[in-house]
Amino acid sequence: QVQLVESGGGLVQAGGSLRLSCTASGRTFYAMAWFRQAPGKEREFVAGIIWSGGLTYYADSVKGRFTISGDNANNARYLQMNSLKPEDTAVYYCAASGVRNYVPRVTSGYEYWGQGTQVTVSS
Repeated sequence: QVQLVESGGGLVQAGGSLRLSCTASGRTFYAMAWFRQAPGKEREFVAGIIWSGGLTYYADSVKGRFTISGDNANNARYLQMNSLKPEDTAVYYCAASGVRNYVPRVTSGYEYWGQGTQVTVSS
């Protein structure tokens, strides 16, 4: 059974930091990404990583503030979020692909999704 389990969300003041974790199990993955969805908005790409090679990709809105990284020993991927802004408030989802060896920036590019974790940034 394929599972993606997220953790690490919470409430933080503007300028603060959070680290999200996504632990994957059940099969081999080739790409993984973080998306977020704010109330009334579409789910949007935040950051992605090639599972084996470590190449990373970021949305312009988070570049320089967020870092995606991996831990192959624990089959986990992380999103370190620094200098958080109120507009970063959203439910954050990890997504993974077992067939695509690149990082799609659209939700249809991923077969597997986590349950989501809430990130709230207060001003």
